[in-house]
Amino acid sequence: PTIALKSELKSGPSRPREGDSQRRRTAWLNGFGQFRTTIDGLNFHFLHIRSKETGALPLLMTHGWPGSVIEFNKVIGPLVDPVAHGGDARDAFHLVLPSLPGYGFSEKPASKGWNVSRIARAWVTLMGRLGYERYVAQGGDWGSAVTTELAIQRPSECLAIHLNLAIVHPTEEQRRDPTPAESEALKAMADLQRDGTGYLAIQATRPQTVGYGLVDSPAAQAAWIYDKYHAWIDHQNGPEDVLSLDDMLDNIMMYWLPATGASSARLYWECIATAFEQRIVEMPVGISVFPKELLRPSRRWADGIYKNVIHWNELDRGGHFAAFEQPELFVDELRTCFRSLR
Repeated sequence: PTIALKSELKSGPSRPREGDSQRRRTAWLNGFGQFRTTIDGLNFHFLHIRSKETGALPLLMTHGWPGSVIEFNKVIGPLVDPVAHGGDARDAFHLVLPSLPGYGFSEKPASKGWNVSRIARAWVTLMGRLGYERYVAQGGDWGSAVTTELAIQRPSECLAIHLNLAIVHPTEEQRRDPTPAESEALKAMADLQRDGTGYLAIQATRPQTVGYGLVDSPAAQAAWIYDKYHAWIDHQNGPEDVLSLDDMLDNIMMYWLPATGASSARLYWECIATAFEQRIVEMPVGISVFPKELLRPSRRWADGIYKNVIHWNELDRGGHFAAFEQPELFVDELRTCFRSLR
């Protein structure tokens, strides 16, 4: 399957596809409110999409790796304008979708220190600049780490968070006496540790080295990301079962066009030692557990870390790229999680 992506990006007959992707997503991005702002010396790109509904709840959503704001393309409409998508006006959100430092069209850090704690503080500043006195936040992958850190910092304006990747590890006692579902989750964690963390090791230790190839070759960049589609998406015969080739290429282009292969990997180098520490979260949190997610905690594992769970659901389909793979389920999860806070 990677060969198909290579041909789309590089081979002569298919070369126009790259331009098609660029034009298509440029038009898509330009259809929303695109903005830039400098926070703590770094220039950030973000989408700001206001709902027409007067009671809309501001929602800050943070992507991860190898994602981008593109992975939210199918949920923006239903979240901002639920009535137009068969929903209730009372479930509307205003959306703020920033790109992480060194991702998409946000500036690449030229100095050390842009870890999840600093990013979370930047997001608080961003929401303040936009005039939001109350809001909720959501994240997966690195977005989960940033959103969890936001909850730990507890800005008074943030009411609650939602995670589609809850970074939770069981205690030794829980490991010794797992339920059947927990045994499956422990096996998945062991399998991931054994066979699925090569990318993490190199990005956390040699981001610049791997970055040379990723910014020089579209085929290399495509393969680097497609490998994660194949491994982390909930599919039967290939990720094409779930995402169209255009969807995958559009997200890949958000790495290829701004040449973020190295800068996006540097987030691992900055944060890997501390980003996934187990720290208590008192802020209200909703957690959606998708069956092919990398970590699938049980409720009792999560209760040891998240002390105020206001929404918990274990879904029957979906993987690491929840909004991209299962937009309808993702939208329903957010609506249900935050409905009581309006």
